[in-house]
Amino acid sequence: MDALSANEAKTQFGDLLLKAQRAPIQINKNGKPVAVVISMDEYESIEALKLRLLQSRAAQAKADIGAGNTVDGEAFFSELESGHHD
Repeated sequence: MDALSANEAKTQFGDLLLKAQRAPIQINKNGKPVAVVISMDEYESIEALKLRLLQSRAAQAKADIGAGNTVDGEAFFSELESGHHD
């Protein structure tokens, strides 16, 4: 992935927008990555993937509930908080 400093991104904003149409561009501030500029198409693709994943998880949860494949909520959250699971 190409990278620009925040200052370069500021001074080359038009070029940054053009480059982002082809591939994500990392923006660094003080030498550390702080953002990524992506095209609207790429953003919409990511959002669509997130939605499909959420829908898939919801469908699996519904199937699990229908099959009686559930766990005690209190135990689940206790395990989550402790970082341990069976």
